[in-house]
Amino acid sequence: MIPAEDAVGLPTEWSEEPAKNIAWKLDLEGFGHSVPVVGFGKVWLTAATKDGKQQFIYCIEQSTGKVLHHKLMYENAEPEPLKNEVNTYASPSCALDKDAVYVHFGTYGTARLNPETAEVVWERKDIKCRHFRGPGSSPIIWNNHLILTFDGIDAQFVMALDKNTGKTVWRTDRTTDYGDLDENGQPKLEGDLRKAYSTPGYVDVNGKTHLISIGSRAGFAYNALTGEELWTIRHDDFNASSPPMFFEGHAILNTGSRGSNLLSVRLDDTTRGDVSVSHVVWNRDKGNSDLSAPILIGDRIFSVLNNGVVNCVNVKTGEEVWKDRIEGTFTASPIAGDGRIYFCNEEGDCYVVEATDSFKLISKNHLSEGMRASPSAAEGHLFLRTFTRLYCIGD
Repeated sequence: MIPAEDAVGLPTEWSEEPAKNIAWKLDLEGFGHSVPVVGFGKVWLTAATKDGKQQFIYCIEQSTGKVLHHKLMYENAEPEPLKNEVNTYASPSCALDKDAVYVHFGTYGTARLNPETAEVVWERKDIKCRHFRGPGSSPIIWNNHLILTFDGIDAQFVMALDKNTGKTVWRTDRTTDYGDLDENGQPKLEGDLRKAYSTPGYVDVNGKTHLISIGSRAGFAYNALTGEELWTIRHDDFNASSPPMFFEGHAILNTGSRGSNLLSVRLDDTTRGDVSVSHVVWNRDKGNSDLSAPILIGDRIFSVLNNGVVNCVNVKTGEEVWKDRIEGTFTASPIAGDGRIYFCNEEGDCYVVEATDSFKLISKNHLSEGMRASPSAAEGHLFLRTFTRLYCIGD
């Protein structure tokens, strides 16, 4: 999430030819969909070779685009093939503390770095999972814990590491009945229906922190301190990639791709066990975003489907407020600032739309390369990661 104070004063128009509002741009080695994470004057992102045999971390000076650190983190002799055209070996984003940067490449490695030197403080390479189509879930920080999510074809679990030492605090396996076994007792489609890419979120429910994580076929809440499973909700979708959203005592979940559900779960002291029926306030079962995560602004949810259909939904009722279309293929999640939403596509276009109860296009901007990485913002600037470059957009 981008702090509200960082998403103000953002530009609404830019271009490369003629040059307008491009503060700097940087060619990147390798590929990745990790979000540029901005903080303390630096931009952090990961990258990898297309074959996954090398994985890198970049640290870039926020104001100039100067590369401060470009570090080879991991070399993999035989990385598991991605088996799709969308993902990369550097899709999870970094997590940032004042005195630490946490980098995560799924099963290939997780590490804490010194943000001044980029030296490794601790690392873990022993957490095993077959990602099949590549990792996607990003780490998050909660108190003294670094929370990691693994939804592979052979193992599905959430775990907490001590962020200072890297030692395991807890690990909880998913309890999902995937219902995907063939007549020989083997998972269908090589276990692909068990895959998910969602990053968790947390919320206080009457003094207890619920860590909410959307997996394949089901979503879960865990006690963030202990990892105890608190409740689960069956949704029967797969490929979940959106983090949860929270609004006035409710969790809003987008459950997957290719016909996902968007639903609201009531959170209170009775939200325990299987809440698939008892606590679902509304369930919107069509017209929801695929790979791009929806965004909550006030009491409205805005989202874009892969095919460019963009819509606005009332978070209290699940009713559609409006629907329109913008051109292109959309996998990056939008960002918002100053009452506007930025939708970036794989063709290099970024549409700026008003976050109101009717569709209003403010501007359409173009870069020479497309985007699958979601944008970020800081101090009146946008940071846009295209397939091979990083742009800082602003005065």
